[in-house]
Amino acid sequence: MWTSIFIGIYVVVAFSIVLSILLYGAKPTKSLAWLLAIFAIPIGGIFLYLLLGRNRRRYKLIELEKDLFNKQPKPSHQHVNEFNGRYKKLMALNYRNSHFPPTTGNDLTILKDGKTTFETIFHALECATKRIHIQYYIFEEGDLASSLLELFEKKIAEGVVIRLIYDGIGSFSLSKKYLKELIKIGVEVYSFLPFKFGRYFYSLNFRNHRKIIVIDGEIAFTGGINISDKYLKGQVGLGKWHDMHLKLIGAAATQLDQVFMTDWYLVSTKLLQPIQIPEKTKELVVQNEMVQIVAGGPDDDFPALEQTYFTIINMAKEYVYITNPYIIPGQALIRALQTVALSGVDVRLLVSENADNKVVSWSVHSYFELFLKAGIKIYLFPDGFLHSKIMVSDDAVSSIGTANLDDRSFEQNYEVNAIMYHKHMAELLKEDFLQDCSISNELIYEEYIKRKWTKKLQEGIGRVLSPLF
Repeated sequence: MWTSIFIGIYVVVAFSIVLSILLYGAKPTKSLAWLLAIFAIPIGGIFLYLLLGRNRRRYKLIELEKDLFNKQPKPSHQHVNEFNGRYKKLMALNYRNSHFPPTTGNDLTILKDGKTTFETIFHALECATKRIHIQYYIFEEGDLASSLLELFEKKIAEGVVIRLIYDGIGSFSLSKKYLKELIKIGVEVYSFLPFKFGRYFYSLNFRNHRKIIVIDGEIAFTGGINISDKYLKGQVGLGKWHDMHLKLIGAAATQLDQVFMTDWYLVSTKLLQPIQIPEKTKELVVQNEMVQIVAGGPDDDFPALEQTYFTIINMAKEYVYITNPYIIPGQALIRALQTVALSGVDVRLLVSENADNKVVSWSVHSYFELFLKAGIKIYLFPDGFLHSKIMVSDDAVSSIGTANLDDRSFEQNYEVNAIMYHKHMAELLKEDFLQDCSISNELIYEEYIKRKWTKKLQEGIGRVLSPLF
């Protein structure tokens, strides 16, 4: 009797999930894979789908109030028509997806690697007078975390409000002792979707991968660097982590603050208001660099960061250079990269030779033959682990941010990138890219296709498992 009841419940649940996949599946290939898993793996297939496979764009995690931020611009045809220049379509795309228009009157500084980045961040934090907003995917205990704790205590004593968001899975190792210390000194702390059963259990696969610091609504930082000592001391077996970050002063900092405040509302249900940039800060902005913040996540109607990368690649006329540790693209980006390369555009990929995850590395390498055959140049960076997420094209447009070139960043993670429409910034990133390539190992198609069959087998396994990454 109990067996019959169990089978009946299982059939009903399985049928409901199959119906949901057929009605709301995001991609035919993924839908087919999940259908096969459900039929081939009794119980386990359903469990994996509920954990990893649900279409977040259909079942939104949160519906923000329409007027959550009164000062945040809303997409309008009138505003879009004001965009001009070569990249006006890219600007309009990003505006419709993220609601942030490109802004001028920004002062941008590229920060390479941990030492320079954290020295600059700590100096800016020391100057805070009103509030500090901090959000990280990985927040690890160590010398950096201890120094931050001391600095937070000092700033709170001065009357500065400090709010911190850490990802519940990315910062899983963060101890209760450290969190209690933060709360004890007065830091407002929330975890983004902590691991627990219930509603958040079904959202386990959706992580907040953003790295944001905003000080007094005036100065902001974003990029690929997390709070971790491995950026200063290296990691055993992997070496030093290399990465790129960006310091922003001006209107773009306010946009990043709005991204933080949206996530703050998600984790705390507390509404915050933007701080208007005072005149003294505007006077400090000696540059007039145009930048547009693009925030994307699984709750959005469209994959904003994937569309941004896709558009930059397709608009390239002379070159497009990409630095990224996790290039596991979908068919759209594969075709875009191959198409522009075959049309004569200089397309180069810079990837870390050393990997923090072997299976993910197999998946990344599984695309190399397709790229090399199309004339795309691939360089393997040999020193430590290269974690930067950079795209630069035609000495005109560039991107620094948190989004990788994979489905996880496009479909499952909350990400944020800064798109810079500025010749000087593009030239700086191009120069840095070429310098890194000069010390890297270039792959040659004729040699790569002769790799061992065991290597090809590993790549095949990585490709099959890539939807789970």
